[in-house]
Amino acid sequence: MNPSTERKLWMYEKMIEIREYEETMARVYMEGKLPPHIQKGLAFDIGSGPVPGEMHLAAGQEPVAVGVCAHLHDDDTVVGSHRPHHFAIAKGVPLNSMTAEMFGKDTGLGRGKGGHMHLFDPAHKFSCSGIIGASMPPACGAALAAKKRGKDWVAVAFFGEGATNQGAFHESMNLAALWKLPVLFVCEDNKYAISVEKSESTSVAWNADRAAAYGMPGVLVDQNDALAVYEAAGVAVERARRGEGPTLIEVKTDRYLGHFQGDPETYRPKGEAAELRKNDPIPRLAEHLRRSGLLDDAADQALRQRVSARIAEAYEYGRSSPYPKPEDALLHVFC
Repeated sequence: MNPSTERKLWMYEKMIEIREYEETMARVYMEGKLPPHIQKGLAFDIGSGPVPGEMHLAAGQEPVAVGVCAHLHDDDTVVGSHRPHHFAIAKGVPLNSMTAEMFGKDTGLGRGKGGHMHLFDPAHKFSCSGIIGASMPPACGAALAAKKRGKDWVAVAFFGEGATNQGAFHESMNLAALWKLPVLFVCEDNKYAISVEKSESTSVAWNADRAAAYGMPGVLVDQNDALAVYEAAGVAVERARRGEGPTLIEVKTDRYLGHFQGDPETYRPKGEAAELRKNDPIPRLAEHLRRSGLLDDAADQALRQRVSARIAEAYEYGRSSPYPKPEDALLHVFC
């Protein structure tokens, strides 16, 4: 399945947008976390700075998000994981309100109450959760709703390879296959579940093989490549829209940063992240576009300037937006 010129350029621009967004957040997040007099690793104040709380970034994992979301319509549902920004950006969640949410501002998606692991945007049918494996049951629910309404909408659950050992994974796979739900289960295999290598936690080499136990196709994309993900996802999305049921896709991807910002990464072999960056999927897609005559230096520069302007605007919006009023803590609370 070969994407159109428009889709290829969209994927390239979104991958650059995701990467720059995440790298910018990596810098902004660290503001105030390490006070000047103790910057030698003696303390890390997770509650300080303009963006408090944990932060999980997806630099390196862009192909999974864009390769799948390139096939989705406005009415399709995406449920992300605790590392959600790349999915949100690829699904069209507005950068300004998403960023404001991470800054804890009143203009955020959840009026500053959710933070980066709890981004909810009903207008773009996107949500995520900090609970491991929690993307799959809601995606099944959205798929069931679409089926009962007679729509050709699909739902996508994104999750890491560590989540495949959760009960929610197996329960959701079974239910989706039994009811032939129009849902894609997309596993991002970045090798580590926090700090535990997959070989130390999972009994099979590839989680895609587990699909056979539930009577659904299991597809392995063993390279961190947007076009390869696009091809696999296209077949699965079309299958779901035809009413033929779910698919499990596993993508071998790379996480360039720590599990969370501030992660000392002592569990990773020295130099591993730098080695992974030698196979960066963004330059690889750029080279494909150049060979195909779809991109030149001028177009690339103009594209990157557009992206940088959007991201600068989003971070300024996040910084300058007002905080919620103290009394607003009692709003939107259900007993």
